Amino acid sequence: MFLFEPLQYSFMLRGLAAAAMVGVVCAVIGSFVVLRGMAFFGDALAHAILPGVAVAYLVGGSSGPLFWGAMAAAVATALGIGAITRGGRLREDTAIGVIFAGAFALGIALISAIRSYSVDLAHILFGNILAITNYDLLLIGGFGLLVLIAIAALYKELVVISFDPIHAATLRLPAEPLRYLLLVLVAVTVVVSLQTIGAGLMTAMIITPAATASLLARRLSRMILIAAVIGAASGVVGLYISYYVSVASGAAIVLVATACFIAVWASVQIRQRRRA
Repeated sequence: MFLFEPLQYSFMLRGLAAAAMVGVVCAVIGSFVVLRGMAFFGDALAHAILPGVAVAYLVGGSSGPLFWGAMAAAVATALGIGAITRGGRLREDTAIGVIFAGAFALGIALISAIRSYSVDLAHILFGNILAITNYDLLLIGGFGLLVLIAIAALYKELVVISFDPIHAATLRLPAEPLRYLLLVLVAVTVVVSLQTIGAGLMTAMIITPAATASLLARRLSRMILIAAVIGAASGVVGLYISYYVSVASGAAIVLVATACFIAVWASVQIRQRRRA
């Protein structure tokens, strides 16, 4: 049958599991990214991991710790952006542009020193969900769970600093540590999702499900829940389309998420016109 035929392959089972997990984690963290207007931040991190991946490859080759190199670069970039924008002397988008460009250029310079390009390196940069191993699933599930636990544990505090920083100050909440934590959580989400979606499409999976949910919900908790459902469904449906139509899996997943956004936006516009 249509639904069960792909399930006979172990690589499809791993891919579906990874797509669902990545869809949920990206959607949850993406709700805060959309709320705080940090859309460019995720895209910058997805490209700023290039130096870490390149260094890990140069040190360990194709069997090197590419994931950990990407993680180190992403977290360092997130903390660097947080430090530069501390105190509000420099706008966050300006700092992101400076560090993103510098890190990306450094990555290109390092990669240019690699005489033979590795398929594994391409997987990190452009995504290859069908090449995911059991070890990759453990990394995605483990770090994804840590992100979700951190958000659940500090949900109220993150909501307050996102909606009303002044009120957060009156409550004596540690606004700066919470801001740094959110930046690091976005960085971790980007890295665990890269092999599934790829750097070029990473921003879409963080932003699109959350943006779609924002059209359907006014409360943040409901927005997060709807975004998670859309993210997971987009991953699964997109992978099925990739299997049957023979298109790139990352692109198919993002196109499904984009189609959901367009459908919801169109329905909202139609309802508003009818009420008018």
